[in-house]
Amino acid sequence: MAVAFHDINSAAGLKKLDQYLLTRSYITGYQASKDDITVHAALSNPPSSEYVNASRWYNHIAALLRISGVSEEGCGVTIEGCAPITGEAVATPPAADSKASIQFLFYWLLFLIWYNTQASAAEDDDDSDVDLFGEETEEEKKAAEERAAAVKASTKKKESGKSSVLLDVKPWDDETDMKKLEEAVRSVEVEGLHWGASKLVPVGYGIKKLTIMLTIIDDLVSVDTLIEERLTAEPINEYVQSCDIVAFNKICKIDALQSWSGRRRCPGSSVALLLVNTAVAAMVQCFDWKVGKMGDDDAAKVVQIGAGISLPMASPLN
Repeated sequence: MAVAFHDINSAAGLKKLDQYLLTRSYITGYQASKDDITVHAALSNPPSSEYVNASRWYNHIAALLRISGVSEEGCGVTIEGCAPITGEAVATPPAADSKASIQFLFYWLLFLIWYNTQASAAEDDDDSDVDLFGEETEEEKKAAEERAAAVKASTKKKESGKSSVLLDVKPWDDETDMKKLEEAVRSVEVEGLHWGASKLVPVGYGIKKLTIMLTIIDDLVSVDTLIEERLTAEPINEYVQSCDIVAFNKICKIDALQSWSGRRRCPGSSVALLLVNTAVAAMVQCFDWKVGKMGDDDAAKVVQIGAGISLPMASPLN
């Protein structure tokens, strides 16, 4: 069905053309045809930007005419109030323009082929420079040594663990000077060894033994070697008959405590459970505990329960 327009060079005609192209890309059909060329040729000047749809359509048809031309016949269009449109105006663009476009595409393809060839050749040259089976040069060896030294310097030495040891040092007889015995034991100095508290414990028949605590760094001190080569060797063996290990406990190092081990739980409870055995053993071994004689009122004060969790003692100690 033919489409009719009236005096499209006037303001009213351009407005009607703009409204017509509001929902269309072309005058007729879904691709450019000679109907578009007819209307395009009838316009004496390009539509102004005020007519958005007409201006968009005009520029599009002008670009098609410059590049490839239009070959579709269309449904027919009638333009009233304009000079008749000649067949030459509706013809496709000159062959020279089409030929120039084809030449441009041809040279562009040649350029792309040449560029890809040069890039491939450059990659092949880079690959040929890599000798996978050649010997290392002096520069490569030096760089490898520097990397190894940097890694070694950045690696922190892992700290050794510590242990708490409780020793029983036994004399030869009741005539042994226990004060000199303790001085001889404490005179042993080894890197990673620290002597702690001590006490004399009766054994029987007037003989006493020395119970002493020590802290060692595991990687630096061996308790067995310490006993065999230092404590029971000359000149200390003049006072010491034998040494026995009573308790041996690892000391747990806590770098940082989590804010909570559980909901509303004390963050130090896990640490306390790890250390309570060592603490109780040390207290029992190093001190003489006796059940005190206290009245009911005093006992009530000792076992009085305050805030938090506590366990009353069956027999208070003093």
